[in-house]
Amino acid sequence: MNLIHWPMNRLVPLLCLSSCLVAAQRPNVLLICVDDLKPTLGCYGDSYAKTPHMDRLSRRGTVFRSAYVQQAVCAPSRNGLMTGLRPDQIGVYDLATWFRHGAKDAVTLSQRFIEGGYHAESLGKIYHRGHGNVIDPASWSVKFWYPTGGSPAAVTTGGPKPPPGAVLQPRTQENGRPRGPAWGWPDAPDAAFGDGKIARHAADRLAALASEGKSFFLGVGFARPHLPFIAPKRYWDLFDHATLPVHSVDAPLPKGTPSWVGHNSGELRSYSDIQATGPLTPEQARTMVHGYYAATAFVDAQIGVVLDALDRLELWQKTIVVLWGDHGWHLGDHGLWCKHTNFEQATRNPIIIVAPGKPGGQATDALVQTVDLYPTLCALAGLEPPPGLPGKSLVRLLDDPAAQVQDAVFQVYPRGTPSGSALGRAVRTARHRYVEWRAWKSGAIVGRELYDYQTDPGETENLAEQPEQAALVARLARRLEALGPAKPPVAKDPSLVEPAGAH
Repeated sequence: MNLIHWPMNRLVPLLCLSSCLVAAQRPNVLLICVDDLKPTLGCYGDSYAKTPHMDRLSRRGTVFRSAYVQQAVCAPSRNGLMTGLRPDQIGVYDLATWFRHGAKDAVTLSQRFIEGGYHAESLGKIYHRGHGNVIDPASWSVKFWYPTGGSPAAVTTGGPKPPPGAVLQPRTQENGRPRGPAWGWPDAPDAAFGDGKIARHAADRLAALASEGKSFFLGVGFARPHLPFIAPKRYWDLFDHATLPVHSVDAPLPKGTPSWVGHNSGELRSYSDIQATGPLTPEQARTMVHGYYAATAFVDAQIGVVLDALDRLELWQKTIVVLWGDHGWHLGDHGLWCKHTNFEQATRNPIIIVAPGKPGGQATDALVQTVDLYPTLCALAGLEPPPGLPGKSLVRLLDDPAAQVQDAVFQVYPRGTPSGSALGRAVRTARHRYVEWRAWKSGAIVGRELYDYQTDPGETENLAEQPEQAALVARLARRLEALGPAKPPVAKDPSLVEPAGAH
């Protein structure tokens, strides 16, 4: 056929048909996002974890043991996943700002797949919802889906109490109700909880989408192990409360580190059974660890429901599956709880990738970061990513786990300091993390951190001001400088109309 002389009214439909046929042959994408999930998984070597379903997923694919997020808080981390841009490129470092106020014309990951002929759906938490933020409607073929009806109430009989005389400051939630306890173990079925509803709806949607025969991008976002640690009692019963690993409640920040690089664990202190100041009691700390492991075991079972659906529908040979935690979590290390830092336990996250035709049951120690997932999924699906993204395709690591794609990854976190607001930009190499804190107004360096994980895996000492580290500090500082200036926090663009019903 000579297309040069083919009439345009016949050529255009032919090309559209060809594009649709190619899209129909492309692999599906199942993106599983888990809120506040650190690598406390069996497949990451955690002997306390009860995660058989995420472990079985790992046997089908590649575990990324040195994966890091761009910022250890929900919204900016998820923006990085979906836009392929770092927070310091967008200018959004908080929960409340829609990323399009800083990156109006960004083509999101699922949006790129829609352009490639895919159907894209969002179930549960993919983007951050709440605090005034907007779920991006352009990213999905249909409106996002969230479970309704709430979850069973917390049951905390026999749980630890705050110390005598403790002052409590439970915050009012967006629904106007006071925030309840930080943990609970109702004796209720999985399907009664929000994550249980998400898992079962995801299984139903997989069946429906598979029957339609069109390539799909399905994002499934689970809420646990995010606080509160309210999970069915049977998941709490999986663990021996007395033998779980617990840090000292007096664990300090690293020696030589400014006090303001940490925080007061304010997210945790908003719950009704946690004191407003001071360390947790030893029994509170132990219950927190117990609750985190129980909530992780619960969400693992919900992920199992989704994986069972892939088995029944025989979708493994035509579906890319990504498991991604949106950041790590402090479990009492450095005296900290929750996330919100540039430290290792807050920035390291789990990533598992399963792809048709790629080996399974393998792991890699290569440095990777959240923004790498955008070009990776595009490469696996035969799509071109938008130009200018900072991430690297990880497909090479699926074929050769011993390979490397980059020698450094990057994180940020904003913080108030005695000199005013500042941004800590971090570079993490295989051995070191260097953090440079610069004041927003003057650009002056107001603090530096350097950690050597080969000699000090627990981050007990900040080496940045030691004279013998000057050359290393200078070299790592140049890596940050090469990123270009960090974009200041953006103000809302009045010309950008936020869509109704997307909050």
